Amino acid sequence: MPEFVSLQVEDGVGTIRLDRPKMNAINEQLHQEVRAAAMEASERADVRAVVLYGGERVFAAGADIKAMAQLDAGSMTAWGRELQNSFRTVAHIPKPVIAAITGYALGGGYELALCADFRVLGAGAKIGQPEIQLGIIPGAGGTQRLARLVGPAKAKDLVFTGRHVGAEEALEIGLADAVVPDDEVYSTAVAMAKKFAAGPPLALAAAKRAIEEGLEGTLDEGLALETRLFAELFDTEDQRTGMSSFLESGPGKATFTGR
Repeated sequence: MPEFVSLQVEDGVGTIRLDRPKMNAINEQLHQEVRAAAMEASERADVRAVVLYGGERVFAAGADIKAMAQLDAGSMTAWGRELQNSFRTVAHIPKPVIAAITGYALGGGYELALCADFRVLGAGAKIGQPEIQLGIIPGAGGTQRLARLVGPAKAKDLVFTGRHVGAEEALEIGLADAVVPDDEVYSTAVAMAKKFAAGPPLALAAAKRAIEEGLEGTLDEGLALETRLFAELFDTEDQRTGMSSFLESGPGKATFTGR
């Protein structure tokens, strides 16, 4: 049984909950348990959207520096590869994913949040990539996902300075998608997830794949991928249900099965 991470499912929403006192510091065990929870959420038909949550006090304050300080370059190469694999598994969940961020999401903690599709921050939250202050750089996606999210100039500002960013600035520059009172972070994220959970799972998975993979290639390659995924959905029950419901009752009335 996992010790630090759980997957709780209710009404189509799976919550991947981090719980490693006191600050959800990311060590090898925690990130492997995150990977296992992400794989389970990907595979379960009763999970249609996912919330990443660290609890009322903190999302994740970063990697376990005490453990990292003992490693040399060779050991860190292997450790970093496994950490990247865990976070990549979260990023590749074929369902909408929302990070619900309270307190601190720093270093590896914010890199985990960057694997989500959306980020909801509490008004008192602080996020950032402070690795430069330790004489290193982000190693779990911070230089890559951050630059793709907000552009290279803003990413360089955050990575070069290692400064903490408050919730309102995070919203302004695109690091957050919503800012709410601290005690409403989880409920807001779940409400967002429930809206996605009511949608067509196969089309949502295709849309996520088209956007994510399309950004990795040329425009022509992305358009070709989009055309193929678009056409494949016409062999699904959800497409027939959605279009029949639209013609009979108007938009927004269909109930999708994921087939």
